[in-house]
Amino acid sequence: RCGLRTTKCQLLVTSLCVMLLGLSIATLSTVTHYGLHFTLISDISLESNSYRTIHQAAFYFGICLSMTLILAALLSSAATVRESRCLTAMGFFCFALAFCGLLPAVCWRYMHSTEVEDSMLDVYDFVYEEVRRNASSFRRHELTAIHEAFLCCGKPSPFGDTANVERKTCPLSQVHDARQDCLREIQNFLKKHLDFVSTLLGVTIGFTVYGMILTSFLCFSIHFSSNLDRKGKYIL
Repeated sequence: RCGLRTTKCQLLVTSLCVMLLGLSIATLSTVTHYGLHFTLISDISLESNSYRTIHQAAFYFGICLSMTLILAALLSSAATVRESRCLTAMGFFCFALAFCGLLPAVCWRYMHSTEVEDSMLDVYDFVYEEVRRNASSFRRHELTAIHEAFLCCGKPSPFGDTANVERKTCPLSQVHDARQDCLREIQNFLKKHLDFVSTLLGVTIGFTVYGMILTSFLCFSIHFSSNLDRKGKYIL
């Protein structure tokens, strides 16, 4: 009973942390999907560019993962209070399901992170060259929006003659002050965002594994505890 009580206390704390992590992942997914920096690139990207597909998939995956984590936390909390083996098993299943989704996400983060960066840079290169070739192009408004969102101005170009493009599309503060290379600024912004995502996923995996251990231990503890309560009512 002492071990059961200790497990229940730890599982309640873990469930609270998992619920907060689920809410954090839902918030991060929403910010990534509706944030100005990401929506600009997504709206401009062409059909041949993979960024829009990655953008949509990341949002739906994050929402599903957060819902699974929150459900696991709620089931584990209810199982702790009621000492129900059925609820405990369901909580373990939700933790395991979240863990199976987290592992591919972490692997994809480290194996395909350059794909996201390349697709965003390709969008900027396309818009910039379109404006450079045709100053009256409607792409000029899109290029101006990117410069204002990332607080940058232009890029190094082997073709030269970029002063006219940058003067018409860059923020005034960037024109007069030291100009920031947009390709470098996009890379830095994406790196910070992905580093935060990696940290959040790593912490979530740790709590998910710990939740699986606690729910499985609690399930067996409840089972053996109920058998011990029958002591003296049967003959070995």
